[in-house]
Amino acid sequence: MSKTILITGASKGFGKTWAEAFLAKGYKVAATARNVETLKDLKEKYGESVLTLKLDVDNREESLEVVQKVKNHFGTIDILINNAGYALTGAIEEATQDEARAQFETNFFGTLWLTQAVLPIMRDQKSGHIIQVSSILGLGTLPTMGLYNASKFAIEGLSETLASEVKQFGINVTLLEPNGYASNIWHTGISSESNPVYDDLKKAFSEAETSFGKVEATAPAIVKLVESENPPLRLLLGKVALPFVKQSYEQRLALWEKWNDVSVEAHG
Repeated sequence: MSKTILITGASKGFGKTWAEAFLAKGYKVAATARNVETLKDLKEKYGESVLTLKLDVDNREESLEVVQKVKNHFGTIDILINNAGYALTGAIEEATQDEARAQFETNFFGTLWLTQAVLPIMRDQKSGHIIQVSSILGLGTLPTMGLYNASKFAIEGLSETLASEVKQFGINVTLLEPNGYASNIWHTGISSESNPVYDDLKKAFSEAETSFGKVEATAPAIVKLVESENPPLRLLLGKVALPFVKQSYEQRLALWEKWNDVSVEAHG
């Protein structure tokens, strides 16, 4: 029997690409977006295999309602992909209260609301797979993206804990860790009002050599992930991801080792 996949942020980028890949493989897909018109082409091409729904993940009540609509329509939700999100760019000092809260409302709390909503369904089924779209910036950081980094670090802590809690119910959890991709997230994000004291840092960062992956190249990996009998807790995406994470963790371990005498002494 074909699995049912609920995916948020399916209007473009990763979400649209993955939704199409799943539908082409014969899966049933509930695709959500703030503007449901962006999903019209999926409905026209795949008919009854796709359910398109309006969803602003910031709205907890709407999230709960959408999950119930998907359950009522397809009878099950086998896989949830929390993909909706955006990037706030700018130095940490530049972020306003509203910008900081909005970044977490979408990236973190939006993920939390959908996760909480599907868990009772998956527990009753004694099966399920929750896939959280994090980032390598949830494992290491880059300057001028502090609030985005922080939102992804929060998803890491939430999801790693979740995995240990729900394994007993037959539910798997995977954190997707993409490196930079040529995705709309960088063109539709929000930038804080600039403070000139950070101009040199921003200029150096923007001029640094960057290798962006192709969004469409991720589709086979995501299909392989959802078809895996033993999916990993974390899956890195892109050729830059592993070197970036290794460097970040090697630097951390070296520093902790250097200060270990102080740490041990502090134990008492």
